[in-house]
Amino acid sequence: MTFFIILGSLGIFLFGMKTLSEGIQKTAGEKMRQVMATMTHNRLAGVGTGFLTTCLLQSSSATTVIVVSFVNASLLTLVESIGVIMGANLGTTLTAWIIALVGKFSLAKIALPIVGIGTPLIFIGKGRLKSTGEILIGFGLLFYGLGALKEAVPDVKSMLASTDESIVEQAKNWRSFIESISGKGYLSLLMFFVGGILLTIAVQSSSAAMAITVTLCIQGWIGFEESCAIVLGENIGTTVTAYLASLGANVNAKRAARAHFMFNTMGVVWMLIAFYAFVPLVESIGSSLPETFKTEKHNTPESFKLAIFHSLFNLINICLLIGFVPWIAKVVTRWVKEEKGETQTRLHYISQNLVEVGEMNLPEAQKAVEGMAGLTVEMYEGFEKVFADRSTDLSKAVADCKELEDAIDQCMADITEYLVRLSSAELSERNAGEITSMMRAVAELEEASDCVYRLVMLTERRNRKGHKAFSDDTTLSLKRFTRSIGEFLTFTRDNIKSPVSLNALREAEEYESASDEMRRTLNKAALSRMQKEGDIKAEMLQIDINNQLEKIGNHCLNAIQSGTDTEN
Repeated sequence: MTFFIILGSLGIFLFGMKTLSEGIQKTAGEKMRQVMATMTHNRLAGVGTGFLTTCLLQSSSATTVIVVSFVNASLLTLVESIGVIMGANLGTTLTAWIIALVGKFSLAKIALPIVGIGTPLIFIGKGRLKSTGEILIGFGLLFYGLGALKEAVPDVKSMLASTDESIVEQAKNWRSFIESISGKGYLSLLMFFVGGILLTIAVQSSSAAMAITVTLCIQGWIGFEESCAIVLGENIGTTVTAYLASLGANVNAKRAARAHFMFNTMGVVWMLIAFYAFVPLVESIGSSLPETFKTEKHNTPESFKLAIFHSLFNLINICLLIGFVPWIAKVVTRWVKEEKGETQTRLHYISQNLVEVGEMNLPEAQKAVEGMAGLTVEMYEGFEKVFADRSTDLSKAVADCKELEDAIDQCMADITEYLVRLSSAELSERNAGEITSMMRAVAELEEASDCVYRLVMLTERRNRKGHKAFSDDTTLSLKRFTRSIGEFLTFTRDNIKSPVSLNALREAEEYESASDEMRRTLNKAALSRMQKEGDIKAEMLQIDINNQLEKIGNHCLNAIQSGTDTEN
């Protein structure tokens, strides 16, 4: 029963962390995305961004998954990502301080009142107010879970003083086991270090692993040095999440995950070497804390010493290695090499099992939509070259166009699947609307690409059948029409990111009206030539081309209009 009570307490803590993180993402996710995408060009700014993001999300794993996702979408460079990862390592030390404070100041007592304040906001609130309720409930459950975890793990001293001989025997057996693997110098350190790695991999959360470690240390199950070794192992174990997130991503995302592993490993190596000199320093700092942080016997609790160890280790590690970020980037670049002939990596939904980062994944989806629009423009530019070419053999041009059309179809399938998975997470109302807009936009872009492919096929038939060119005036009008549609597609690519401004919408409507007018004028002229005994087949083919061009204009306008939905 004790095991299940501990597991339940840990579950409350993890659920609180998840609720807190998702509430913060709904409230401040857009600002966090902007900061991470724009405020990381400087190494120190990157460290600060990673630190603040992790403090808010209460999960370094979630932050590193976001970093890998941003690198995969080319929103962050490899060098910028390393700075953010460094900051995430420092931000995760906040968990140890929260646990220490819960143990000292009984923050668990105010946990249920905090949940009580947040609950009405969940049911009666909307938008930010509802998200604020989630944040409060998350905080309350986090504190309550930590308090319950501390209560669930029995104190070794009280067990030894028990009148029940079986309980005393259990405590003695555990103590003798710990003593048997302790006191062996670096061999003992390595055993507890490996235990920390396995613990973090098992619970998939460095914060949860830290909560378990601090609680066991406070209750006397393990010593301070052993706890510090476990904490070092947790620093390596947490890199597994980033590695798993990078599977299926592009080469730069894989390099970012390897950089995370490399940075943490280098820190652990020097700390293991300096371990027996560093621990006394931590204990000395702990003894100098204000009396309010100490027990009645004027001793600093082990929880605060562990928090100091964790924070000081990561801070020194950042100071030592921040100057070597370009070197780390070069090493991982050589470590993870680009395969020859490697095609652009398909879009994959990257998340973390414990804390959903759906709100933060939106930039990758938006980047993919913009990339799909770029492919459509590239495909149309290929058509324009073909349209001006009167040669009979256009097999290569048709094959190239078909390859691009297949790539756009695959993009649509990947983006749609990604957005569907993204929408399964709890999102803010605004971001839910943005996902709907993106799904509509990719559908319109795919339809436009189909029209472009039909245009290439019609042009190939025109050349194969040997239809003669039109008069200079008609040819000039056709060039104006094709050029106008090309400009409209380029405009769509550049303005597809929502929310679309009213000025951009008006300009798109002008483009579409102009394409309607050109199509009517050219079709009317074609019908007039047919009545004058013109080449009926050639004129019918040209009418079909005009109609396909006008359809592209319609799809462009629809794609732009989809971006105005989020603004409304």
